Amino acid sequence: MIEHRLIERMISLMDHEIQRMDKGGAADVHFIDTAVDFIQTYADACHHGKEEDILFRDLQEKDLSDNDERVMQELIEEHIWARKTTGQLVDARERYAEGDKDAVDEIIELMGSLVRFYPRHIQKEDKDFFKASMAYFPQEEQDAMLQEEYEFDRRFIHEHYERVVEGIESRS
Repeated sequence: MIEHRLIERMISLMDHEIQRMDKGGAADVHFIDTAVDFIQTYADACHHGKEEDILFRDLQEKDLSDNDERVMQELIEEHIWARKTTGQLVDARERYAEGDKDAVDEIIELMGSLVRFYPRHIQKEDKDFFKASMAYFPQEEQDAMLQEEYEFDRRFIHEHYERVVEGIESRS
C-alpha cells in the first residue's frame, strides 16, 4: 500500500498536465513519456507485478469468499484495462509527435481516464481487498510473501533494463 502513495502523486501530476493542455497548451511529449514510463514500469510491472505474481498467486491456493474472489478478478481485469489504456496513450503520443495535432484531444481523454481510474482502483485495493486478503494467511505466510516482494524489488530494475538492452540488441 506504500507504493500507492507514489502512484497517487504521479496521478496528481498527470491531472495538472491535463488541466494545462485543456487550457490550450501543447502536449508535452517529454512529460507523457515520463508518465507512461512511470505507469508501465512502476505502477504496472513492479506494483501490479507483485500483486499478480505473489499475492494473487498465493490467494489462488486459498478458499476465498465469493466476494473476495470477485474483487480479485475485478482487480486483475482493471490491471489489464490500465495496460491497454496506457498503450493507447503511447499510440496517441506517437501520432502527436509525428504532427497530428488533433491527437492532443485523445491524449487528454486517455490521461483523464487513467487519472480517474487509479484513485478508485487504489481505494478498492487499500480498503476493500488487501487488509481482508491478509486474513487468509497466517503470519509466517505473510512474512514469506513480504520477503518474496523484497526479492522481487531487488531483482526488478536489473531484469527490466536487461530486457531493454536485449530488445535493442535484437533490432541491431
